[in-house]
Parts: sequence; C-alpha cells; structure tokens
Amino acid sequence: MVEIAEDRRTWLLSGLTSSYAVHLTEGHELLHLHWGPRIALADAEALAALPAPGGSSFESPLDGREEYPVEGGPRFVRPALSVRTEERRGTEWRFEAYETEGDELRLRFGDSGLAVTLHYRMRDDVVERWVTLANDGPALELLRADSATWTLPERDGWRLSQLHGRWAAESRLVRSDLTYGEKVIGSRRGHTGHQHLPWVALDCEATEESGEVYGCALGWSGSWRISVAQLSDARVQITGGAGYDDSGLLRLGPGESFTTPVFAGLWSDGGFGGASRAWHAYQRAYIIPDADQDRPVLFNSWEATTFDISEEQQGALARRAAAMGVELFVVDDGWFGARTGDRAGLGDWTPNPDRFPAGLKPLADHVHALGMQFGIWVEPEMVNPDSELYRAHPDWVQFQPGRTRTEFRNQLVLNLAREDVQQYLWEQLDGLLSSAPIDYVKWDFNRCFTDAGWPGEAYPQRLWVDHVRALYRLLDRLRAAHPGVAFESCSGGGGRIDLGIMARTDQVWTSDNTDPLDRLAIQHGFSQIHPARVMAAWVTDSPNTQLNGRVSTLRLRFVSAMAGVLGVGGDLAEWSERELVEARDWVSLYKEIRPVVQRGDLYRLRPPTGGLSAVQYVHGDEAVVLAWLQAQHYGEPVAPLRLRGLDPAATYECRETGEVHRGAVLLHHGLRTGLHGDLDATVVRLHRI
Repeated sequence: MVEIAEDRRTWLLSGLTSSYAVHLTEGHELLHLHWGPRIALADAEALAALPAPGGSSFESPLDGREEYPVEGGPRFVRPALSVRTEERRGTEWRFEAYETEGDELRLRFGDSGLAVTLHYRMRDDVVERWVTLANDGPALELLRADSATWTLPERDGWRLSQLHGRWAAESRLVRSDLTYGEKVIGSRRGHTGHQHLPWVALDCEATEESGEVYGCALGWSGSWRISVAQLSDARVQITGGAGYDDSGLLRLGPGESFTTPVFAGLWSDGGFGGASRAWHAYQRAYIIPDADQDRPVLFNSWEATTFDISEEQQGALARRAAAMGVELFVVDDGWFGARTGDRAGLGDWTPNPDRFPAGLKPLADHVHALGMQFGIWVEPEMVNPDSELYRAHPDWVQFQPGRTRTEFRNQLVLNLAREDVQQYLWEQLDGLLSSAPIDYVKWDFNRCFTDAGWPGEAYPQRLWVDHVRALYRLLDRLRAAHPGVAFESCSGGGGRIDLGIMARTDQVWTSDNTDPLDRLAIQHGFSQIHPARVMAAWVTDSPNTQLNGRVSTLRLRFVSAMAGVLGVGGDLAEWSERELVEARDWVSLYKEIRPVVQRGDLYRLRPPTGGLSAVQYVHGDEAVVLAWLQAQHYGEPVAPLRLRGLDPAATYECRETGEVHRGAVLLHHGLRTGLHGDLDATVVRLHRI
C-alpha cells in the first residue's frame, strides 16, 4: 500500500507489519524518514516536520539522512550514483514528478537530460528498490549506479551478519560488531561468487526468535558490491548494486536507458528466524518460478561415472534409480561433443555420436518409460580451446589483445554480451531441448572472469553488465519456448546464488561439498536468506572420496540431504542390495514430508555447532523435525527440543512414537529412540489431532 501526504512530498509504503517512508524537502533533497514497525501517514508527516540536525562546516547535513546520495554537491558519503560526461562529473538533480501504479511508487528526478527514477514496491514486508536511468541528452558514462541506499535508525550499537566462504565451503554464517568506517563485501569475478552471498543483516541484540533484524539482499548474478558504513555520527547506511568498483558500468547514448537490479530490504521484529521465514515466504510468493510445485527427487550421474559415460551404462543406472523411487534422472557432464575429459568439447552442444548414436532421445524415452523425468547438464557460457566452436570463432571469448588467454579448468569464458554469441547459444540450446523430451537442465558456470576484454568494442567495460543481462534474456527465452523444462543454477556449487538467478531457475546447487556434516553448516547459513524449496542436496558415497574421506552412515547422509531438495549422487552400481532397500525407504519417507520441508516455515532449533543440532518445518497441521547428533560426551542424554510455530492450544501426535503432546511440544523420547550415538540422525513427524 502506498499513501501520499497532502503536501505531495511525503510518501509512505506499508506492508503486513512494517512501513517505509521518505520525504522531499523544498530544496529537492529526498530524505529517509522511517523503516521499521508499521506507522500511520500522520506519523510519517510528523517525522518530516522535525527540524534538521545541526552540524559543523566540516560535515554535510545530508550525509546519513539522504535516501539516495548522488555524487556532487554537499555530500561526503559513498555515492550511489556517479555519472561522467565529456564536460563534467557528478549529478545536480531536481525533483520532477511522482507516480504510483498499483503498489509501486516512482519518484523521478532530472539533471541535464538524464532522468533518474527511484522505484519502490512493498511486497508483504519486503521493500523492493531499484533505479531507472534514461538518457535524453549527450552520451554519458555510468561509473556507478547502485540500486538503493538503506538508512537504519539510530541505535547504540549494531552487529553485522554475513555469509562468507569459498568453493566447497559456501554460505557460512559469521556475526561481528559493526565499527566505524565501511565494511565492503562483493564479487569482482563476473558472477555472484562462492566468497559471499549478496545479503547482509544488522541487529542490536536479536536472538533466533526475538528482536529487530534489518536485512538486505541484492538480485544480481554478476559482479556486485554491498557497503555497510557506520558514519562519524554513528548513523548506518547500506549501499549496494551491480559492479564491484567505480571503473564504469555502461555508456548511455541518447535515447538509451539502464535499469538496476532490485535491492530488497526487510525489517522483522521476530529475530533471525522471523526474518528468515519472511525472506522465504517472499521468495516463494514472488521470486521462485512455480514455487507451489514440489521439486522431485533426482539422481545425478556425475560421481558414479564422471566423464566415462555411455547410453547403456546410463540406462542401467536409471533402472536402479527408478527402483529406489527417484523421480528425475540427470545425465551430467560428458554426453556431448568430444567431451571425454575436461580439456575438450565445451561449446559443442550436440550428443557424442559414439556414446549416443541416435542422440539423447532413446535414453530419455527409456527414462520416461521407467516413470522418471529426464535431465542433462550444460555449461553454455564456457568453451574449451579444443572445440569446434573455438576453432571457428576464437574471437567470441573474453580476452585482452596482446595478452595470454588465461585458462582455468582448460576453458575460456564466452563473451555473452555479443549478439552473435547470444544467437548461437539460443539456436544450440533451443535445438537441443527440441531434439529430445528433456525435462530439466543443470546450468553450470565453472570459471570466473579474468581477461575480461572485448577487442574492437568502443566501450568494452560493458561486458560485465551485458553478460548478465544476456544470460537473463536467454534463460527467459528458453523458459518461454520450453515451459515444461525446469532449470537449476550451478556454479561449481554455490557460486551463482542470488535473487536474480532464482527468478529464472527452479532450484540451485548449494555446494559441491556433499559431506553430510559439512553440509549442516552450509545449509544453516543458506537458510538465513533462502528457502529449502530451492536448496538442492545430494546423498553421495561413503567414504567421501571427492572431498575429505569421511565415513558416514546412509542414515546420516539422507537426513542431512532431506533438509532441502533431495537428490542422490552416489554410484548406485556399487551399492549393496541392503543399501538400495534402505535408500528406497528414505526416499519414500522424504516424499511424505516433502510438502512440509519445501513449503513449510523453517525454525532453526539448534545450530550445527557440535552436539545436537536440529531444524523444524511447519506447514498447516504438520510438523517435521530433522535432528543430527554429531557427538555425545560423558554419557549425557540427548537434550530435549522445544518446538516452535505450533498452536499452543492444539494437540499433536508424534508418528514415530505415538506420544501425544499438547501446547508447546517438548521432544524427548522421540529423539532418544532415534539417536543412538555419534554421527547419527533422525526424523520426527508430528500432526495435529
């Protein structure tokens, strides 16, 4: 809901429990008024009437109060907008008009032919903000164009939460006191990156289930930057958007425009858990395609066969997977071109004639006859130098003239900003999806930008932005042409996870690390912002030869992976009959609890810091608890868990033990009967009676 004051200079957006307000002064300065608990329009007007704080000649009266600080004028904070023309640099804008359309508010400013429109939209309690820049004057350069600057209320002290990591160790949560100065996170790698997820949260004294939490998440799948600054007067502002530095985003000629990605913000007074549940509900309602449809249990052939694949061998795996209850069979790398290893074939998206003499259709038909969907792996944005594509078009990759072309994983990055590359990939992928009954595509991205050059282009810097925009257009076009095909975003694990890519894919590959204990911390961090509905998790072999050699039970591996979208990635040809039977039982159990896990509200009962950890999902009259016991000490019994999110006046029955609970459920016997020692796990189901 958008409300407008009588003076047409104060605007208030309100959601379920929160409000956001801004005010335009007589001097055309747009000031932030309020972000927090829901208020009335009269309250916003009263805030606008308060006198401006005083200051010295060494400080700016705008810093820490301005809604979207631009470069130029009496400002010293990091600018959200930096513009350069041949004559000058900076912005001196004036307010021109506002308009509303549905639940969207637009505030338009102008500066010498450049129109700057600030967009606001409240969805439930998430405020979406973005900016449109339209140039009607001479050519100009956008050095920086952030999506939003968020201003926090004055508090005695703030604590910053962020998700950091690396390959195979993504999404690890860390919290630290915010100090004076700037904390900058981001990616200069051309994709979202394994090192940070584009999300931050700030609190003063919140717990898991109580206290104020402010969170911000950026929807952009390329290089990005978020700056959290505590200014000299202790005010805190968060600024973020596409691009890592200020070396230039785009050049806008006359008649050209640029729309930034959405930078979303959320206020919650329900602690970190309440904030997470609000983020999850927002993504299921507004971001994730077909979020009301549960994702199937999949089998992926990579760890079973790596590059050494054939139609017959994949068919044998498919029969074992189907007997286990798997619903989606995915052929990973090695089905195309001359792809017998990682040195050749990328870019040649046609089935290998020796391995699939009649193409993919016979295998896909066989998989469908077994009652499963069929999926494939692709990495369209990459090319091997040893490929037919590269030999025909060596100029299609990113490179700097006169410099050695760096190869990671024996591959180079295609310059997707080029229209001819876009057209080639569309033709290849559209033809591929039309050639066989393919239901699912695992879209990988295994190499960061390095030599990001574009010889012959007047403004080569634009490839950093235009690559991502072209990726989005290609995915949108493929989804429209093949509406029955689901897509997974993968980037060497969790290297491309953000609200932008999630709007175009059905799930994401969380990490290449499938160790069930390591995954508990990765999934704990991931859940701070993203829901279980998109979090792909696999059961692989023991010992874990891909990473750490750890030995773990099939029970522990399954219960760990059942916290998200369950998949299996082990070598089923080597599994014993006993293991296959046990796995079938776990898959069957997962299908029973899947609606609760994938669509339910998440409660993190105990973090994975050692000992007992647990999560709970609540959906309608059903609740599911997944618990993991990493270690027991000194003969201590398993500590009981007090469940959350249940009706205190209702009665619940535990399906595993038959126990009946009323009010706030305290699980004790159900845990003790399910957990028997170190590295153990259990599933407890409750339903309202």
